[in-house]
Amino acid sequence: MRRANEPSTGQQIGVSVALLVIDFMLIAWSVYGVGMAGWADSYESDGVVPSSASRAASQALWLLGGGALMTGGGLLALGWRIPGIVQLVVLGFGAVLVSSLAAG
Repeated sequence: MRRANEPSTGQQIGVSVALLVIDFMLIAWSVYGVGMAGWADSYESDGVVPSSASRAASQALWLLGGGALMTGGGLLALGWRIPGIVQLVVLGFGAVLVSSLAAG
């Protein structure tokens, strides 16, 4: 039997879906930013200074990784397992995706 102070599974799924939409928008914006920086670097590449694509990827990696830890860890600490795990997995995957874009 569920305790009265625990959230329902329906609420957790609703929060997961809402955060998932925000996560995908954030990942898409990060991938677009790194891609545009890489495209701009192809026109003015001298190889001496770090490219703006690597700086953009580093910023996106910190943003997505920090977001995964803060929101996922916070939701897990509140006892919301479903949204917490979704946040950790989706934003963690986004962070790996963005960092691999800059490396390749």
